[in-house]
Amino acid sequence: MQARPLAVDGAFEFIPRVFPDDRGLFVSPFQEAAFVEATGRPLFPVAQTNHSRSRRGVVRGVHFTTTPPGTAKYVHCARGAIIDIVVDIRVGSPTFGKWDSVRLDPEDFRSVYFPVGVGHAFVALEDHSVASYLLSSPYVAEHELALSVLDPELGLPIPTGLDPLLSDRDRKAPTLREALAAGLLPHYEECLAIEAAGRDRRS
Repeated sequence: MQARPLAVDGAFEFIPRVFPDDRGLFVSPFQEAAFVEATGRPLFPVAQTNHSRSRRGVVRGVHFTTTPPGTAKYVHCARGAIIDIVVDIRVGSPTFGKWDSVRLDPEDFRSVYFPVGVGHAFVALEDHSVASYLLSSPYVAEHELALSVLDPELGLPIPTGLDPLLSDRDRKAPTLREALAAGLLPHYEECLAIEAAGRDRRS
């Protein structure tokens, strides 16, 4: 498995080796040894797994969890294709305001690791696109917040010619600048401390 650091501090892309044969194929989208080599620590204790299916044009995000508790994610696409986007919204981060994206699909089986405190969004490029997540904390509705995925200052990679389909919540979400002014964003040092505590629990 290959690993590549993304433009957002602490986020990584993982690219496994795929083994095809006349029956189909075999692949391991998550491999602990490769994760530890890239990040210097084991994956968080998994508290929940999520599965979402989206039609072409659906845009989800930018979603994040209040910190604390904070949530880290490990995401891959089991069917269809998505553009997976990580946005650094951690106040004080050396890459605050930056984003990166990776195409996820069941051809290369790339995965993305989202550290605690960053924002997550994705664009479904095909009907019936399935995103699969590992999460470090369970879903609690009152802890979940969103930023505008269409914020022009962020300039996220929404493909031209695609009519974005957003939930009411995502359509009404504030911009990064508005969320910063309202004190809604996580702080970088606190996010690092939460990740370190999770690592200690794992070890």
